[in-house]
Amino acid sequence: MIGDIPIYVAQDSADVWSNREYFQLCNDGRPEKIAGVPPDYFSATGQRWGNPLYRWERLRESGYRWWVDRFRAALKLYDAARIDHFRGFEAYWEIPAQETTAVNGQWVKGPGAELFSVLEREFGELPIIAENLGVITAEVESIRRQFHFPGMAILQFAFGKDPQGPSFRPHNYSRELAAYTGTHDNDTTVGWWNSSGASDSTRTPQDVAKERAFARAYLNFKDEPIQWVMIRTILSSIADLAIFPLQDALGLGAEARMNLPGTSSGNWRWRFRHGALTSELATKLREMVVMYDR
Repeated sequence: MIGDIPIYVAQDSADVWSNREYFQLCNDGRPEKIAGVPPDYFSATGQRWGNPLYRWERLRESGYRWWVDRFRAALKLYDAARIDHFRGFEAYWEIPAQETTAVNGQWVKGPGAELFSVLEREFGELPIIAENLGVITAEVESIRRQFHFPGMAILQFAFGKDPQGPSFRPHNYSRELAAYTGTHDNDTTVGWWNSSGASDSTRTPQDVAKERAFARAYLNFKDEPIQWVMIRTILSSIADLAIFPLQDALGLGAEARMNLPGTSSGNWRWRFRHGALTSELATKLREMVVMYDR
């Protein structure tokens, strides 16, 4: 079972209120600076998450005990854990709390490899998947490789203008990788394929048209349902892990999207209906898994 460790915690969480010295808070408990990311594929104004940022110098003085305890709790529950926003440990986007968007922020250096060295001494080899998406630098990748953390490749991002696009194309995969059709933050594959890109990202209609044409040429298909083309592509790759959302296996559209990054309501409500998991679907998935030695 793979769990998830978000890099940040909520302002009104027990973690913040019982460890206030480790967070950038005003005297009244409100955050001074907050977390997010600059404008990206998901949002033209960036993502203003609103989580309080860490006082990394104080965490370092404590030997990173808060993080050690957090990992100990996670590893009791899971066989492995995906670290959400892994790049934030190398450098994080700092936004003044009064800002209403994430546009006006700055990159600030994080603890880097030092934190993972402490965790490695405590727990040995770390069963971590690094969510290395977004504005990824050579320094971020150096930390990931130093500790042999598998990165992530999102097939939906392989055909557009994403700077990481070439590394998301299966002919460039490495084995030390988790390959996805899309994640919980993406639209479903059917929703992505049919999207105009308007209003919810920095993609223009022209970008979408080019992306779709490139995907069709690269994946070499005509009329087969796009979700099965994408699922087959990652299953047949050399990546050690291949992951796809249930929405893709069911061929569902944007109405079944799990989460829209940068929004604080209406998310995480999708459930599959009784009877959706048919014997025909099970047979199709089994055939693919056996065929590609998964």
